[in-house]
Amino acid sequence: MRRDMFLKSLAALAAAGTLPLSALAAANIKMMIPANPGGGWDTTGRALGKALVDSGAASTVIFENKGGAAGALGLAQFVNGSKGDANALMVMGAVMLGGQITGKPPVSLSQATPIARLTSEYNVFVLPANSPFKSMAEVIAQLKKDPGSVKWGGGSRGSTEHIAAAMIAREVGVDPSKINYVAFRGGGEATAAILGGNVTIGGSGYSEFAEYINTGKMTALAVTSDARLKGVAVPTLKEQGINVVIGNWRGVYGAPGITAAQRQALTDLVLKAVKTKSWA
Repeated sequence: MRRDMFLKSLAALAAAGTLPLSALAAANIKMMIPANPGGGWDTTGRALGKALVDSGAASTVIFENKGGAAGALGLAQFVNGSKGDANALMVMGAVMLGGQITGKPPVSLSQATPIARLTSEYNVFVLPANSPFKSMAEVIAQLKKDPGSVKWGGGSRGSTEHIAAAMIAREVGVDPSKINYVAFRGGGEATAAILGGNVTIGGSGYSEFAEYINTGKMTALAVTSDARLKGVAVPTLKEQGINVVIGNWRGVYGAPGITAAQRQALTDLVLKAVKTKSWA
């Protein structure tokens, strides 16, 4: 995670007024993570919690995981149970926005209070180590031959990897509605399915799969960035003749019904946290 990404994202908030310079009293934060343990939101939320404590911005951080439906279940619990709570935070990201569009849940993200964008990254598509396929070209050939036989694994429907899989299918001349996509409630479940060979190909943020790629437990086929990721020897989809570029990002929201001053205080807490070495 890079603090400069956060600092840039804060520009819009800062433009509305000068950020308070005085240090805030340490708070007891409740962090909603609208996904099961082990995935990107979980990792991001717990890293932010550690940074909040390490920086002295928070005395304690209590985490709650509530996965499912692209974060809609956790969002509903957060919105309905945290109204006016100035010490409540929720991790979210592009996946939740996709789920809001595709799933049309009864509780909207617009009911909560945006605080900051925290990280951004691109996805990677991988194979299980024991896969009979060796390249993206081989996977695409099978996809063209029999779309249903290629089982894609990733986050909830509407996630960036789900959208990317549909974009890949369309780009190679396959009806996106024919893809066999298996949605998991969290990154931990998706990782287990890939490692166990229960899906043909899996996708997620590169950071989630990096350790498995580096140890040979997964074979990286392609990243969804426009150019190769720095220090990563994995070709882009574009390099392989598939004109698909899509990124992912994660952020943090406050509870509905908090005041402007409370929102600013939460912004200050997060800003203090992301300046720590544990976050950088």
